[in-house]
Amino acid sequence: MEESRTSEDGELRWRGELKKMSGIAAPMVLVAVLQYLMQLVAVLMVGHVDEIALSSVAIATSLTNVTGFSLLSGLVGGLETLCGQAFGAKQYNKIGVYTCSAIISLILVCIPVSVSWIFLDKFLILIGQDPLISIQARKFSIYLIPALFSGAILKPLVRSLQTQSLTRPLLVSSALALCINVPLCWAFVFKLKMGSIGAAIAFSVSNWLYLMLIVFYIKFSKLCENTRVTLSMDAIVGIKEFFRFGIPSAVMICLKWWSLEVLVLISGLLPNPKLETSVLSICLTISTLHFTIPYGFGAAASTRVSNELGAGNPEAARLAVRVVMCVIITEAVIVSMAVFGCRHFLGKAYSNDKSVVSYVASMAPFISISIITDSLQAVISGRWSSLLRIARGSGWQHIGAYVNLGAFYLFGIPAAIGLAFPLHLKAKGLWIGIVIGSIIQSTSLSLITGLTNWRKQATKAKERMAKEELENEPT
Repeated sequence: MEESRTSEDGELRWRGELKKMSGIAAPMVLVAVLQYLMQLVAVLMVGHVDEIALSSVAIATSLTNVTGFSLLSGLVGGLETLCGQAFGAKQYNKIGVYTCSAIISLILVCIPVSVSWIFLDKFLILIGQDPLISIQARKFSIYLIPALFSGAILKPLVRSLQTQSLTRPLLVSSALALCINVPLCWAFVFKLKMGSIGAAIAFSVSNWLYLMLIVFYIKFSKLCENTRVTLSMDAIVGIKEFFRFGIPSAVMICLKWWSLEVLVLISGLLPNPKLETSVLSICLTISTLHFTIPYGFGAAASTRVSNELGAGNPEAARLAVRVVMCVIITEAVIVSMAVFGCRHFLGKAYSNDKSVVSYVASMAPFISISIITDSLQAVISGRWSSLLRIARGSGWQHIGAYVNLGAFYLFGIPAAIGLAFPLHLKAKGLWIGIVIGSIIQSTSLSLITGLTNWRKQATKAKERMAKEELENEPT
């Protein structure tokens, strides 16, 4: 009787945790998918123009991600800690101040980045890329500069709303922006015959529209009345604090992101670079689009684990990890099987070229494997991020950077180059290198978090929050 009751209680706890996890993850997954689809639309449409256009967009997207968008995404991670703490402490006015500090900081970062994009072709030619592809990539990048500056404002606002659990306006705004982006991109690329430049303009316009919708909501919504962005001396002074939290976050995120984009650049040095670059870019696009699902659940796991550790409930934190691992493993297996089963049709969504379609089909088994490894990595990173928030100030932020540095730059990329060039596996070899790096990263973070004393961390978190409450009390 007692065993039956214990089993029922365990099942109820499992269902309750799954419901909580899904409530957090579902909106985040949808927003991430909608945002990524705006970038994917450009690749899909340009891929049906010609092979040179697709290759130039692939190279330009790779470098603009490396030098710009990934940097903004990494730095804005610092806002999660600052706004999260302020919201938890009900210091709502600080959320607006922190967000303003982040916007100013990211705009300052965008200035040198945009200048480097203007001379992108010279860098590409210097490292041995095809001159025709390099010139087209430069043109595409220049027209992405407005999108870069809109991202500097948009990313902090989005993160601020997420910390307040205001996900509905993000869903509506991103959906509207995508609905406008698709016909706009089609008109510029095909009707006005602007090619890749038209795709870049459509992407920039859609991002500014997305930003205006978010600003409109924040300005007129009563829910944001106490957290609106305000320019003040506190915001300017807070730039230093923002970078203190943002730089470690950027280093950890960018090291992984950069390794993927570096391999796209390396593919341009292979024989028949137009084909190899196009195919690797398509594979990366498929993998990244899927990654939005485990990313959402990983972020939800991070939130749930942080909440339970902060409340002194290590057992509930363990349950949250078990639930999300089961969900993600099931999802990864289903998707990887679907990708493999549809391997002969995947390439047709991106290109009409038979050689591209055939090459993508041969890459499908490796994409399927990377889908599973990336899914595990997303959840483990979410669990790792939660520990970083609990152990902030203890120097743990740098451990994640060291793990990514070793996994991808000491093992993954060298293995990819060795397989692609000396062993002549070409794009397949580069992709296998990505998988090797992901496996090493996931294994390393699993060992570190697995050896962590959860009960001890929960106790420390409780003591730290109590100390912070005392320090914040007026004297």
